[in-house]
Amino acid sequence: MTSFQELRGKRVLITGGSKGLGKDAAMAFARLGADVMITGRNTANLEAATHELRQIQPNSFFLAADMQDVQSIYQMVDDTIATLGGLDILVNNAGINIAKPSFEVTEEDWDRVLDTNLKGTFFCSQRAGKHMAANGGGRIINMVSQMAFVGYIKRSAYCSSKGGAVQLTKALAVEWAPYGIKVNGVAPTFVETDFTKKMFEDRDFYQDVLSRIPLGQLAQVSDITGAVLFLASDMANFITGETIKVDGGWTAI
Repeated sequence: MTSFQELRGKRVLITGGSKGLGKDAAMAFARLGADVMITGRNTANLEAATHELRQIQPNSFFLAADMQDVQSIYQMVDDTIATLGGLDILVNNAGINIAKPSFEVTEEDWDRVLDTNLKGTFFCSQRAGKHMAANGGGRIINMVSQMAFVGYIKRSAYCSSKGGAVQLTKALAVEWAPYGIKVNGVAPTFVETDFTKKMFEDRDFYQDVLSRIPLGQLAQVSDITGAVLFLASDMANFITGETIKVDGGWTAI
C-alpha cells in the first residue's frame, strides 16, 4: 500500500488548474509535496489559486495558456518543463461545454468544444509525452466524463469530445507503453462546485440528474481528486489505457 508519499518531489502540470476539479487536484498534489504548475486563461484566477498553493508548497507556479491554440500549448509545456526542471505527471483537466440543443449548435460552438476538450488534450499530451519518453516515462491523466459513455440532452459536442478523449487515452497508452508512459482517464459524473451551482438552480434539471445516480447525490471534488491521485501513484503502476468512472453508478444502469 501507499500513502502517496512517492508523489513528493514529482513535477506536475495541471491544465485548467485555477478552479474546480483542477484546483482541488493541484492542492492535493501540493499537500503531498509535489511541485505544481497550473495553467488556464484567466490570469487573476491563476494568481489567486497559486497564492493558496504557495501557502502549502512554495514550488507552485502558474502560466496563462490557450488550450485551443497548438503553439500556445507547446509553449506552455516547454515553459513548465523549464520552470519545474522536468515533468512527471500531466493532468489534462481543461475543458468546456456549450449546452445547446443539437439543432442550435453552430460550427463555432462545435469547434470551441472539440478544440479544447480533444484537440487540446492531444497536443498537450504529445508535447509532454515527447519529454517523458526521453526521460524514462511518466503519467498522463485525462479528465474525461461519464458523457463519454452515455448520451444526454444539450451535450452533442461535449459527448463527442469526451468520447474521443477516451479513445485517445487508449491509443496513446498502447503506443507509448514502451516508453514507460502510462495514460489513463477519470470520468466524473456531475460534480458539486461553485460553477455548477448556477446550473442546478434549474430544479427540474437537478432532480433529473439525481434520479440517474444510484448513490443519490452529486459527486464532490474530492471524489474526483482521489481517482487522480490513485492513477498518479505507485498503486496504479500496472494500469494504462483505462478510464475510471467516478459516477455514483450512473453508467452501471
